[in-house]
Amino acid sequence: MSTLKPATVRRVAVIGGSRVPFARSDGPYATASNQEMLTAALDGLVDRYDLQQPGAVDEFVAGAVLKHSRDFNLARETVLGSRLDPRTPAYDIQQACGTGLQAVVAAANKIALGQTDAAVAGGSDTASDAPLGVNDDLRKVLLEARRAKTLGARLKALAKVRPGHLVPDIPRNAEPRTGLSMGEHAAVTARAWGVSREAQDELAAASHQKLAAAYERGFFQDLVVPFRGLARDQNLRPGSTVAELAALQPVFGLGGPEPTMTAGNSTPLTDGAAVVLLASEEWAERRGLEPLAYLTAYETAAVDFVHGDVADGEDGLLMAPAYAVPRMLERAGLGLDDFDLVEVHEAFASQVLATLAAWEKRGLPPVDRARLNLAGSSLATGHPFAATGARIVATLAKLLAERDAPGRGLISICAAGGQGVTAVLERP
Repeated sequence: MSTLKPATVRRVAVIGGSRVPFARSDGPYATASNQEMLTAALDGLVDRYDLQQPGAVDEFVAGAVLKHSRDFNLARETVLGSRLDPRTPAYDIQQACGTGLQAVVAAANKIALGQTDAAVAGGSDTASDAPLGVNDDLRKVLLEARRAKTLGARLKALAKVRPGHLVPDIPRNAEPRTGLSMGEHAAVTARAWGVSREAQDELAAASHQKLAAAYERGFFQDLVVPFRGLARDQNLRPGSTVAELAALQPVFGLGGPEPTMTAGNSTPLTDGAAVVLLASEEWAERRGLEPLAYLTAYETAAVDFVHGDVADGEDGLLMAPAYAVPRMLERAGLGLDDFDLVEVHEAFASQVLATLAAWEKRGLPPVDRARLNLAGSSLATGHPFAATGARIVATLAKLLAERDAPGRGLISICAAGGQGVTAVLERP
């Protein structure tokens, strides 16, 4: 009787990334589909790393949060419309705002176990082209008509259609379990953790300033491909200052005392796509490519934001990274002081600050702000939900490579549904 030999775990290299500039919803990409944006990002990667030949990579993993029915096979259709070998297998994945990073993790696991040598992972989302659902009452009538056995029965069912049935179901930025938007949930957490308006505006202004500086020094030259007339992220405001942000009126938490969250310290609805190339060291060596960094650890977590300790901030909708990061660091035998760079997805400035405070409450040292989101983050770039993870992985990997020294970077992404996805990148 034969037995399977345990697989040797290989290091997973981050080779590079590609994304289209992110655009505000209903702007330059208003008529661009998820597939079109994701294809543009993928083709940028194919061209940059000469991936046109058959079998260049083994798999493509990607997803979107806001998907039309036509996007049911988004990753595979993107491959077929791109310059990647059409024989490349592909599949979709979705975990709200953590989709892009989970796609990276899924691809990395196969590489680590020797099942594949190279893969592309990422995601795309368009808030402009969000799917409109059929009114539920109309859907029931149409299904009744479809099931009818005779023409008379079918006409009788269709006669039930009323003008109100023609109003579509429009997607809402709200949690089904609570009915609250992500911003309203974040406002509850901001109050619970005592996050000030000034601190939020300072973080938001810094995000824009750091992203602008990164563009000016050419950091994104090999990470961003022009698309539909944009060469930079449209949401970027290089001259943002705390004083300007302080003049904005609050938009979330208006039902509570002293609301602090504004359009300026919250992420706008955004369209865009991003991908990242992962590979084994052997694959990279054969192609003469130097890895930017290695993906060495990852962790997911979830909180009970419906029945949990929400009032005190412990189980706020976006607080799962407060649990995932300490757990990941303990498993990896690392402390927060072991990290040279930290990337925290900026869904809201208040959520970033609450997460940093929660880490400290759990015994981790304060994060040095000089190491936080060095090239800006979602407050400045925008946040196409499924694209953010790949954007952050590629950005952090390049930031580590730029240092030209051994280093380690932490990734923390919160997600709808009370979830969080975190990871560690290292450069030996």
